[in-house]
Amino acid sequence: MSQNFTASSVVAWVRTRLSVMMLLQYAIWGAWLPLLWPYLFNVRKFTPVEIGYAFAVGALGAIIAPFLAGQIADRYFNTEKVLGISHILGGILVFQLASIESLNAFLIFSFVYSLVYSPTLSLTNSISFHHIDRDRDFGKVRLWGTVGWIAVGLAIGQWLLHSHTPTTGTQSEIAMAQFVGMADAFRLSGILGIVMGVYCFTLPATPPVQGKRKNATFEALGEVRTQPLLVLFLLAVPLSCIHQFYFMHAASFLGAYQANAGEDGFTKFVNSVVGVGGGGLMTIGQMSEIVVLALIPVAAGLFSRKSLLAIGVAAYALRMLLFAVAPQIAASIGLSELAVLIPAIALHGLCFGCFIFVSFMIVDEETSNDVRASAQSLYNLVIIGIGIIVGSFVAGEVASWATVDGKMDYERLFGVPMYGALGCLVALALFYNGRVGKRATLNQPA
Repeated sequence: MSQNFTASSVVAWVRTRLSVMMLLQYAIWGAWLPLLWPYLFNVRKFTPVEIGYAFAVGALGAIIAPFLAGQIADRYFNTEKVLGISHILGGILVFQLASIESLNAFLIFSFVYSLVYSPTLSLTNSISFHHIDRDRDFGKVRLWGTVGWIAVGLAIGQWLLHSHTPTTGTQSEIAMAQFVGMADAFRLSGILGIVMGVYCFTLPATPPVQGKRKNATFEALGEVRTQPLLVLFLLAVPLSCIHQFYFMHAASFLGAYQANAGEDGFTKFVNSVVGVGGGGLMTIGQMSEIVVLALIPVAAGLFSRKSLLAIGVAAYALRMLLFAVAPQIAASIGLSELAVLIPAIALHGLCFGCFIFVSFMIVDEETSNDVRASAQSLYNLVIIGIGIIVGSFVAGEVASWATVDGKMDYERLFGVPMYGALGCLVALALFYNGRVGKRATLNQPA
């Protein structure tokens, strides 16, 4: 009895330490990512195409990273040490983005930062899978990353509301003061990154696999070429592009409704809770994500992996639909636009939990032990590398196409990713062939 109690206590303590790791990991990213488009467009005066470059060049690091960090962590150095060094360097770099004015300098710093930060996203997954049970514990640990994203998003929103919202001035002057204040998001991210780097050196030791000498990344590539991973990786590219539409345009889209509160009591109430600028409002998506991630262990036992993926893809399509026609729906039912948009934001939980999170689980269970860190990095390459690069250019070009007489037509803007998500749903149903066993397929009852 005492031995079992001791073992349970050790597992709980490890899970707690990994949960803190996830909280910091995603707070670092969530501090600035939702605000990048409005900050660069309104403060640095970059064009939509140039902002697309900024998003894309940051994703280049995610393409290079798997061939460096995955190999290093799988073969040469403890994963926690790689994480610690990466985050300290990343914290120093991202802090500088708050004061960089020129496009070229911003692109260079963004690229270098992505080289050191991008691999940490997959390595935190890898170190977690190494020390805890994937189906039983990973959802509980990973949801703390969502908590971190929510906490920092709300903090920035309230900071903008109380520290960068003048009590007098025109609406445009007040909005510009908030945009300028968004630079503080980079500073907060830098501080959190250094704290995370120091903390990583205290994590449980995760040594490389001994006795292996082949390149882990190339071994992982060999395993990815088979079903169901091949289809999963191919689908991840367009879905990552669709995901990029959300992160590039949602803050400006939502922030405009918040700024035009006028006599709308509901919008004023929402602003008082989540702050202004759009980023705080977007944390509603992460709040729903917590609920979804908490239910994943149960859902994983009831539904096939394919069914869960399908739910996630369908949620992408529905979210874009609601974004596209929110004003029409609000007018027809006599409610504030935000009353329609908040449920659309909340669909992020299903988008992330049922597709991206479940995808990482599939990658882990479909690859062998000694290449899992590299396989995770390769999938991370698709999600925040190739997909973001392509998505950044596509979202930038579509934004230019959707701008009519100097004003953004959001029905046109969000209609494109909506149809893209529907196409991905059809492709998933036709081509994905995962394990059946105890789990049902998409066309069979679970």
